[in-house]
Order: sequence, then structure tokens, then C-alpha cells
Amino acid sequence: MPTTPAAPTESGPEPLDRLPGRQPAAAELARTAARRAGDLLAPPAPVRLGDVVPAPERVLPDPAADFTLTTDAAIRVSPAGRDVAEQLAEWLRPATGFPLAVTDGPLPADGPLVLTLSETPLTEPAGGVDAADPGGLGDEGYRLDVTPAGVRITAATAAGLFHGAQTVRQLFPAAIDGAAPAAERWAVPGGSIVDRPRFPYRGAMLDVARHFFPVEGVLRVVDHLARYKLNHLHLHLTDDQGWRIGVDSWPRLAEVGGATEVGGGTGGFYTQADYRRIVAYAARRHVTVVPEIDLPGHTNAALVAYPELAPGKVAPPPYTGTEVGFSYVDPADERTYAFVADVVGEVAALTPGPWLHLGGDEAFKVPADTYRAFVERAQTIVAATGKTVVGWHQLAPAGHVDGRVLQWWGTNGDDPETAEAVRRGARLILSPGNRVYLDMKYTADTPIGHDWAGLIDVHRAYDWDPGMHLTGVPAEAVLGVEAPLWTESVTTLAEVEFMLFPRLPAVAELGWSPRSTHDWAGFRERLAGHGPRWTAAGITFHPSPDVPWPAAPTVPTQRTDDTTADTH
Repeated sequence: MPTTPAAPTESGPEPLDRLPGRQPAAAELARTAARRAGDLLAPPAPVRLGDVVPAPERVLPDPAADFTLTTDAAIRVSPAGRDVAEQLAEWLRPATGFPLAVTDGPLPADGPLVLTLSETPLTEPAGGVDAADPGGLGDEGYRLDVTPAGVRITAATAAGLFHGAQTVRQLFPAAIDGAAPAAERWAVPGGSIVDRPRFPYRGAMLDVARHFFPVEGVLRVVDHLARYKLNHLHLHLTDDQGWRIGVDSWPRLAEVGGATEVGGGTGGFYTQADYRRIVAYAARRHVTVVPEIDLPGHTNAALVAYPELAPGKVAPPPYTGTEVGFSYVDPADERTYAFVADVVGEVAALTPGPWLHLGGDEAFKVPADTYRAFVERAQTIVAATGKTVVGWHQLAPAGHVDGRVLQWWGTNGDDPETAEAVRRGARLILSPGNRVYLDMKYTADTPIGHDWAGLIDVHRAYDWDPGMHLTGVPAEAVLGVEAPLWTESVTTLAEVEFMLFPRLPAVAELGWSPRSTHDWAGFRERLAGHGPRWTAAGITFHPSPDVPWPAAPTVPTQRTDDTTADTH
């Protein structure tokens, strides 16, 4: 049901478009005219229409059409888009102090803020783009129009509407991300934006196995992804150092296997209720959770909990170091495959998204033929749950199953084995270790992180093309891009943010924006404007010297318990 519009305030009369059939009084008309005249005389909006990250497909500025949000504004929305409108209001209320009532029902031709789901193909503004799909903007695209009378977002889906709302959020002054009212003119630059993503899969991975992060921390990471139109969160839930998801049929996995982490901490795990909460929170922000159960290696925590899964049927000691490749489940025991079926069955049932990640990397002690046989059987088990198999590119030699996706994390763009898997039908998610592994140090003196794949500053994270990165792999085989954050040396949410920012927006732009928009000089200038936004939001970030920040942010305190690792 529509809500009751906010009552008039001292700052102005009830907006005329909320009073159908009522003739405005002369004094009311005079006040409206005075306000509009003031808008015309006001300085330009402090943010330019083209300052958005990731860069939109098409930007058509109109410097004479800036819009100013006032305290009596409301957000009008078609009913199916109401949840997006509520989120936009939640973002804007704290800093503006405005009530920003959300109303659904018949939409006016214009109004302060209007969000609508279009039942017809979206069209582009005059002088539109040359695009493969000129009749519409797909499942995630949107059109934004800003005039002095209001802001309108139009999309074919709620996801597109949400991405458009994130763009509007960026077009307000940086203080919009603060938690308390600020004295600002809340202006949005005039013009039109037409936007859609280059790749359907755009994500980041958080390793919660090496170090455990509570639910609230994961939710904050979801918000960071959604802010930059990333739409997948890959959770690395199991490894040698910890098992982080409750499994009813094998309860000791979490109770015993979840009690450790790198460095000897107490670890932790997500109950199934916790996991459902993460999934639901992400879904509201149009982020799909991709769970990873790493098999057949990286399984020491599982073997501690259930020794019958170990090749020698003897429990190994808990592991809190950072070496890799020494553990594996017994591929010759049928009990192992019952374990796999039970675990992936429960995790699949908890996960509404289409993907289930099998890991598959660094099983160094499993002979090649045995490894292939295990993976082929495990892939079939996953497919039987209705999920699409995702795995690290070490799965490439195994037989193909329909829809299989390989996540490539190499550092050399010439990989014939992966290219052959693509020829057999696999698609790829690109995560080159020397470009987007966010656990790599920025510089040699970065206080946390590793350098086995090299140093990765924000320029290096940005300066590559996922569509042309692997020899022999056509762009149409690339599903998208993902930036993993392994946490051997990362222990707090502030450290997570320090490693994500400013590189995460760089990866987001590679995944979302057309290749024609990629330009380091322009990107670094746009990115610089986000430093004040992160500061306002309390987000820790690395003050990369590559970026002309308006003000110097702070750096986390030097840690003394840094650990090292040379791979996953």
C-alpha cells in the first residue's frame, strides 16, 4: 500500500506533483518560482555526470539540468521496485537528514526521485550507443535521466534499478556517505546515462577459512561489492585451517574443524541460519553467493573432524600454518563420496544461486589419474543437485560437464590445458594472480599481504583486459572476472578493507564497463573522488600514490604477526 506523503516542512510547500487536481495559490507559485530560480543561479553540482565508477557505457551531460534534492522530496516507485527505493532512501537519509518518504502507485511524468521498472524495451537517449542489443539493456542495465525537476531511473529488472540507484548515490556530494546530517547542497549533475555490464559475472572472493570473519563483517563486504556493481560473492568456506559452514549430517566438520585458524586463533563457523542470513542480505543487494567446498585437497580440517575420510584413517593434528598441498580426502573409499554428496547436497539446498564451487586446486599428493577420476565423480554429484560446477582451473583435465566454469588464477596468459577445456565447452572466470589477487602487497613495504605473484598496485589491477588475457580463449568464453582475497595474513575487517580498496573498484570497472571506456588516466581521476566517500563511510583504504587523492587517508597500524604463503 502507498505510504502517506510526508507533511509539509518549513523549507517549502508540498510538491505540486503530489496534489492532483488542486490549483496552487499565488504564494505557492511564487515560492516554487523562487526556488527554481535559486537552482539556476547555484553553482554546478560538485560531482560531474561522468565521475561514476565503474564507468557507464554512455554519458550525456547537460550542465544546465542539475537537480537539487530538498527536504520535502519523496521517492516514487513502481510497486515491483519498492525495495530498491527503500534502500536508496536508507542511503540518502542519514547525511541529508531528509525524511524521503517512499511511495508507490501511479507515477508522475516527473518528480524529485522516480524509480520505475519498464515493461517495454529501454531506449537510449538521442545520439545513443552502438550496441549489440540496441532495443534493451538486459537484466542489469538501466537508464538514468536527471533534469531540474527530478531524477528518474528506468530498468527492466530490479537488479538494473538497483545499479541505477548506486549510480545516483555516487552523483551526490561525497558527504552523502556519512552517518550524520551534513551541511551540503545535495545536487546531482544533469543529463542522461545509459548503462549495462560487459560481463555477466563480476565478483570478489573472501577467504573465511584461513581467518574467520563474523557475519556482520561479511555483510559489510557485500555492501562494498554492491556499491561498485559487483554481483557475486565467492566464499571460500573450507580449507586446512578451518571448516566454516555447518553441515547437519556431518556435525563435527564445523564443531571440530571450525575451531582453528591461521596463527592459532579460535576460528568459528557459520550456522545454517547464519549462512541463510548472508545469502538473503546479499540477494537484496543483487549479489549472488557462491559457496566453495574445496576438494579433494585443502581438507585437513575435515580430516581432523572425521579421520575415516583420511587415506590412512588416522586423524592428522589441527593445522594453523600456511603451507598448502599436503592434505586430501581418500579417493579410493566410497565413504568419501557419501561425504561429498551429503555436504554439497546440504550447501546446495541452502544456496539459491546457480553456482557451487568445488575448489580442486593444489592436490599435490593425489596422482593425476586418480585426481581426474575424483573430480569427474564430484562434478557429477554437484550437477545432480541442480547447481553448475565452478572450480579452479586445475579441474581443466577432467571430463566436461554441462555449464562447467573454470576459475583461472595463473600468472602466465599462455595456458594450453585451460584453452583446451574451453574448446570442450568450459567457460572461464578470470582471476589472474598477478593482477587481481587482493592478498598481494601494494608495494614492498605494505604491512600485510604476500608477494609470490608480484606487487599489485591499483594501476596494475586495472591495466589488463579480461576478454583478451588468455591465449586461445575467445572473449565469448569469458563469463567474467573475480578478485580473490586470501586471508593468511589478514585478520580484521579493517585489514580486509585496506586490501580491497582501492583495487576492488578497478576490478569492478574491468567487469562492468565497455572496453572502449578503459583509460587509466581517466580512471585514476574518477577514483580519487571516492577517497572522501570512503572516509565519510568509515572505510579503511590504501592511499595509493598512483591516485591524486583530495586528502591523505590513514593506514592500518603495522602488524608484527605477518605470515607468508606462496600460493592459495
